[in-house]
Amino acid sequence: MLGISTWRGPLRALFAAPACAALVSCGGGDAGPAPSAGAAANSPASAPVGGATTATASTCNLPNFQASLLARINQVRASGADCGSDGTFGAAAPVAWNDRLTAAADAHAEDMSAQNYFSHTSADGRTLAERVNATGYAWTGLGENIAAGYPSVNAVMDGWIASPGHCANLMNAVFAEVGVACVPGAAGDTYSTYWTMDLGRPR
Repeated sequence: MLGISTWRGPLRALFAAPACAALVSCGGGDAGPAPSAGAAANSPASAPVGGATTATASTCNLPNFQASLLARINQVRASGADCGSDGTFGAAAPVAWNDRLTAAADAHAEDMSAQNYFSHTSADGRTLAERVNATGYAWTGLGENIAAGYPSVNAVMDGWIASPGHCANLMNAVFAEVGVACVPGAAGDTYSTYWTMDLGRPR
């Protein structure tokens, strides 16, 4: 299942219907099997609140996790992309890996797996901005792509690139940094893997 929620500016939320691909069932009104993904947020209105300074992402035991993701993300950004209904994007500058964004991504992927849910809103009600603020990352723009059920870096990136909203997040020239985590699903979970990609622009 691939789904997007977009948040631009303080306290304004817009939600787009999920788009489906393959692997696990898709919610939000689209029928058919699929893996899952997505959200974006841009806001100058949040200040950081203490938290982690470094992070080692959960990687689903995939080799060269960070290097593979950065290479694929930056290859797409360098080439530009047609993101379907979300527009066509020219080349964008590469993003760099950020430990605080990684900490936020890792915590959210872990929580989705531990509590068997799939959402940009944490089980305790926290938003993307609140999760990132808790790491101490000072930002002027944030975005998030989530996914579930994908077995590899290439598979999840293909899913995000093929989905207009997720593709637009990847191509957004505002973003300069990224952190990604993948956590295996626990016994009885709906999905075999839970992915979170957090993108940001620092202050």
